[in-house]
Amino acid sequence: MILDQNGNTTIVTQEKATTIELVKKLQVLYPKFKNNNVIVNLTSIKKISLEEIVEFLQISNTHRASKHSFVIVSNTIDLDEVPDEIVVVPTLQEAHDIIEMEEMERDLGF
Repeated sequence: MILDQNGNTTIVTQEKATTIELVKKLQVLYPKFKNNNVIVNLTSIKKISLEEIVEFLQISNTHRASKHSFVIVSNTIDLDEVPDEIVVVPTLQEAHDIIEMEEMERDLGF
């Protein structure tokens, strides 16, 4: 797992560990990035299942409840199957765009 800081956004890139291991690591390291927007980059994983994406739901809900964005990047999952409670996009650029839009919405009071 690689943590990269870009302004008020933390990008977590998954390399080798399983998705479940990554979720556990994120929960342990959560205080480190709880005040930032978070992008979880899973593009290096060749095949990811819906069940693996759902593993992020609890940490995503916690993070979004504190008025920060939590976006997963994966280009191997059918986006139509993903629950609405979790944000998954196919590219890093789209993740940055989502964060930008959500920040504008928060600034406007939505």
